[in-house]
Amino acid sequence: MKACFLLQRRFAYVGHKLAIILKAKYGINEFCGYVHLRSSFDFLKNQKEINYTSLLLDEDVHNRYQDEQLDLDYLKNIAKEYGLPNLWPYLALDRVLMFNMLKREYPYNTPSYSHEEIMKIFQVKAKAIINFFEQEKPDFIFLTVIGSIGSFLLYQIAKKKGVPIFLCVETRINDGYILTDNYKNFSWAEQIFNNLAKNNAKSKKIDEAKYYIKKFREKPTTYLYFLNDGSLDLSRFKEFKWFLPKNFLRSLIWFFKLTFRYLAKKKWRDFTEEDPATYLIDRLKRKTRTLIGFNRFYDPVDLKEDYAFYPLHYEPEIATLLLAPFWTEQINLIRQIAKSLPLHFKLYVKEHPAMVRYRPFAYYKELKKILNVKIINPNVSSFDLIKNSKLVVTLTGTAGWEGLLFQKPVITFGDVFYNALPLVKHCREIEQLPFLVKEQLENYHHNEEELENFIGAIMEESAPVGLLEIWEKGVSPKLEKKRLELLADLIAIKLNLKPQVINETP
Repeated sequence: MKACFLLQRRFAYVGHKLAIILKAKYGINEFCGYVHLRSSFDFLKNQKEINYTSLLLDEDVHNRYQDEQLDLDYLKNIAKEYGLPNLWPYLALDRVLMFNMLKREYPYNTPSYSHEEIMKIFQVKAKAIINFFEQEKPDFIFLTVIGSIGSFLLYQIAKKKGVPIFLCVETRINDGYILTDNYKNFSWAEQIFNNLAKNNAKSKKIDEAKYYIKKFREKPTTYLYFLNDGSLDLSRFKEFKWFLPKNFLRSLIWFFKLTFRYLAKKKWRDFTEEDPATYLIDRLKRKTRTLIGFNRFYDPVDLKEDYAFYPLHYEPEIATLLLAPFWTEQINLIRQIAKSLPLHFKLYVKEHPAMVRYRPFAYYKELKKILNVKIINPNVSSFDLIKNSKLVVTLTGTAGWEGLLFQKPVITFGDVFYNALPLVKHCREIEQLPFLVKEQLENYHHNEEELENFIGAIMEESAPVGLLEIWEKGVSPKLEKKRLELLADLIAIKLNLKPQVINETP
């Protein structure tokens, strides 16, 4: 059996450890990988634990576009084969190409390439990935994110060819992770939920689901480790710490290292390499915004008034680019939501914690022009705002899921797993929004048994992997191995694999 892994950036190290476990425990003996980031590629080439049959580096493929002749007939044929219905969704998803991210900070959003260059880039990547897939012929592919031309093509090619897909995503229930073969939902958990509803049955995990709901309502916590451990400081005064001698010196050393690496790589510089000059400019802008402060934009909270709650999304990210691609202009969407509410309602808009300090002042000034919008200080508890709201409106955000747990009516605009619940209204056409708002405000009836069964179905298909914490923060080697074994077990169940029996000589 051969596995194909998407080994993007720093996840490559974690993915490689997962491959080692799959080989040792379940006898999966062949691996290939599509890799992002040259340092990760070099690590995988030089390690000795796994003999990858092929590793395709995205940066190497990207560099080929400069010598590529544009072939419109080829692109038209690819569009016929893999169009959604055309090829723009693959490009629009790629925030590096379309927004110059990684090299620049939000709110910078200007592409580095012309229209013709973008077409050439897609062409070389399509050729390379299709050839890679046909040569390797993997038995399944494993991904943790779909956020670039390459990863989206890998996903769609596997779909077209009927190759099993295991996309590993957060359940947003504690540190749970689940496998799905469709980025729009939790495919296998949703099948269980639908079968339970059809047969008027209860989930095998119904007691665990009830306990989770009870505990959440008593003491709500977020599934994100960096919000629960107090490591995210949203205070304005955090930026003043930068001027402390040790912090300033550390930043200066980092900048000199970045500059040295950038200059040393002049001849073989990858398209994702940060330019030290723009790095400095972007960060000085952000620190200046923070030192000036955002308090003048925040409105007082009155939990007794009638309001709907809309949490701003992190951007650019898959929440908007992949899961809600036609609603990426959040200010315009907020205008429509505000106009769809009863006349006396307010719309409470709160910044995403990870976007604090990044949005320019002009963004909030534009929001302030909407008469019934209140901008809420990010330090105000979202749980309190949700519990006291009359309605939660979101693209694909966790606030919608938390709203359901608090028995609140929810409207979504994008593809998200909890759309599977009949309790949720999914707005696909903006003309229908005022009617959906009216329906949710006047005719919403919470169904606790439905919610319990849905959570139970998710729990049946998931495990407490805490992958993001392993990837970003790191945990002890013992805990890491335990969690990755749980993930390997989820994959093995879908492949009907049994653990290998190792005969040890006495």
